[in-house]
Amino acid sequence: MKTRGRPVMGATQKHAGRRHVGLALAATLGAAAAMLAGPVSADTLKSPVVVDQSNKTQEQTLVVEPYGPNIVRVTVSLKKDAALAGPGYGVIPGANATGWTETKDERGDTVLKSGQMSATIVGWHPSPHAVPPQQTAVDIGRYFGGTTNGAHVTFKDASGKTILDFTGWSMGIPNFKDGNSQLLHDRRPTDDQFYTVNGVFASPDDEHYYGLGQNQEGYLDHRGHVVRCWNDYNAPGGQSTCVPFMITNYGYGILWDNPSKTTIEPGFNEVTRWTSEVGDRVSFFVISGKTPDEIYAGYRQLTGVTPMLPKSAYGYIQSKQRYRSQQEVLDVAKGYRERHIPADVLVVDWFYYTIMGQFDFVPELWPDPKAMNKQLHDMGFETMISVWPRFTADGRYYDMLKKKGWFLSQADGTPTDGLPYDKAGSDIDTTNPDAAKWYWNTIRDNILSQGFDSLWSDETEPDLPPNGSYLHIGPGTKYFNVYPLFHTGALYDGFRRDFKDKRTVILSRDAYLGVQRNGAIVWSSDITPTWDAFKRQVPTGLDFAASGITYWSNDTGGWQYLPGEHKPAKAPLLDPTPARGVVGGYDDYPELYTRWFQYATFLPVLRTHGSRPANEIWSYGPDAQAILEKYVKLRYQLIPYIYSLGYKTYQTGAPFLRALPLDFPNDPAVTDMRDEYMFGPALLVTPVTEQGATTRQVYLPAGSDWYDFWTDKRYTGGQTVTVAAPIDRIPVFVKAGSILPLGSPIENTHQKQTIAKVKVYPGADGHFTLFQDDGFTYAYEQGGGTVTQLSWSEATHSLTHTGGKGWSEPDAKVVDVVQAK
Repeated sequence: MKTRGRPVMGATQKHAGRRHVGLALAATLGAAAAMLAGPVSADTLKSPVVVDQSNKTQEQTLVVEPYGPNIVRVTVSLKKDAALAGPGYGVIPGANATGWTETKDERGDTVLKSGQMSATIVGWHPSPHAVPPQQTAVDIGRYFGGTTNGAHVTFKDASGKTILDFTGWSMGIPNFKDGNSQLLHDRRPTDDQFYTVNGVFASPDDEHYYGLGQNQEGYLDHRGHVVRCWNDYNAPGGQSTCVPFMITNYGYGILWDNPSKTTIEPGFNEVTRWTSEVGDRVSFFVISGKTPDEIYAGYRQLTGVTPMLPKSAYGYIQSKQRYRSQQEVLDVAKGYRERHIPADVLVVDWFYYTIMGQFDFVPELWPDPKAMNKQLHDMGFETMISVWPRFTADGRYYDMLKKKGWFLSQADGTPTDGLPYDKAGSDIDTTNPDAAKWYWNTIRDNILSQGFDSLWSDETEPDLPPNGSYLHIGPGTKYFNVYPLFHTGALYDGFRRDFKDKRTVILSRDAYLGVQRNGAIVWSSDITPTWDAFKRQVPTGLDFAASGITYWSNDTGGWQYLPGEHKPAKAPLLDPTPARGVVGGYDDYPELYTRWFQYATFLPVLRTHGSRPANEIWSYGPDAQAILEKYVKLRYQLIPYIYSLGYKTYQTGAPFLRALPLDFPNDPAVTDMRDEYMFGPALLVTPVTEQGATTRQVYLPAGSDWYDFWTDKRYTGGQTVTVAAPIDRIPVFVKAGSILPLGSPIENTHQKQTIAKVKVYPGADGHFTLFQDDGFTYAYEQGGGTVTQLSWSEATHSLTHTGGKGWSEPDAKVVDVVQAK
């Protein structure tokens, strides 16, 4: 970490470092901070530590509070009650100072320390190299003042290495100078005062930043790229959604505790700045860890456990925009079973209802949904159905919802709508517990009662952006990003309460801190069917998973309608002629769809969707069909591996969709590797995202040997190799020392699947936890299921297994030690 002088203090959020000079020179925090709580003890910390940083003209309170041996929360505010208040939405309260001590260092600064990290509250110390202030600085101070008295907290790991340096902050009323005065129009007279807040952290040149939700610009490392952390359907690269959690290569993660629109500027001018439009404090958590998984364990503690999905969700989810009738759904189901192509979930998208918000079915098209679902269940299918939070004025529930004040509304109570262009009505306000309960009950009684198994929660931004409107919890501008958490929570909580023996899964368009605890799969919204969008999906998903939410997917093939004509620069690798009725003049679309499907096979959730006339595996011509069948069958072979990874995520919080810097932190070549990733601990996946490509350059991370998944050829890591990538092959490599369990062929996860092979890739010691259970209940939460610990010894060249019995056949028939070629 670079050394710093006294931190910049007291600037408004746009002008830190320019307008603070006079105030900063005058401010003094004293030689040692005055303690209002937490008496000093060499042995035990009485949390929280509250520091009065006020001066003659301004009050200011800093609070430092441990949440565990590797988690510290910091709040600072000009309002003492705000500084002392608990964390915001998405964070589970649970301060815990066990094992922490409080001492003074040689400079008189307060040091809080555990066995895993320390936090030092730095007072003001004159620099021995200080020079008298220039008169210009004094003159500037006459006209340009800052907003705060500054703050400085330094965080170190157990070895004493500085991992993070919080150097300053601001808290200012929106104003014309900063260009944010319009925010004041979004505040009612009865609302608390709006402040724009920011925090500033030192940014060493070699620090790199991952996570921060979904931003589809195509970057992996956010350093040098501004991140606009809010739900934005119209973001240029594709919809963004905000998860304000970031992990870095410096051994920490930071969770920013503010739900308003937040801008992060990572690594500009030697600092990283977080700026939130509205708040009354700066509040953040620092999680220290020797490994990323230790940091994700802290994120899990703060925001909640990731429950296991029903096993069907790890299989294949078939969708399109849209199946118009129950007969069409049944025909698709029969098409899969007659062709013996594995599939588990069929999706009913929107407009099955007569009116938006009616929660009914068009009787001519859906004469008996319950009977349809019974037929599908008998065929081994489950069904997911889209439910929207929008209600039009001519619907049966609108007047009641309006009367009760259960809509996202204007200051005078008028429901917010999208007129004149958007005629889909108003959004229900599920931050209101009464409205949320009614919403769930209505869906349960009208939709799930027809036999549907899971819910697709569309438009969870909400679709009508809440800034300038008002939620039950307060101004939408202040709580801009939290609607997805409340909305998915209303469905998940209701589902778990009323369907106790059936796992919940909710497909959500948006996310916020903690949404993973609601059984959510988040997808990247209505992306375009282009090679460019496909290429950018890879780093988009990696950063989203790095945000602590592992279940991410996309609309395989893109959602938007295909262009009438598209002529590729290279000859298409698949003939579009047999699929003209689906792809029209998009000559390279069968190739694009096939490459995209290959990539999606190695995502936590394999789900296809889009606005094509047909979207089934047989829709893109016989050559494409043969390849797609190969990959969907491979997906089902991999279910024991993928399902076990889901169990590990449930236990630890660590994602199994992994950007390479998380697993290879000492390899500088992967710092911004955007087109390769780890799928669990074994598989290195390298999608082919260039049209017409039949070879692929692959970088094999240093520190391990690697096996080509298709040929078993062994390579040394730390090099780039050129490998064959014909249209039927996505390059995949297996890390030496990996143990890869593979399942027997099945056509859906309701069928019994046994462990057909346990493939071992020699070259290093290896371990894998195999988990098997009924796949559909919550018994695993009470210890149900079979856990088998698999261990490979390189020294003895043998596999051992302990715990529950993983397979019934003799090891000699199941265990396959790969021989390198």
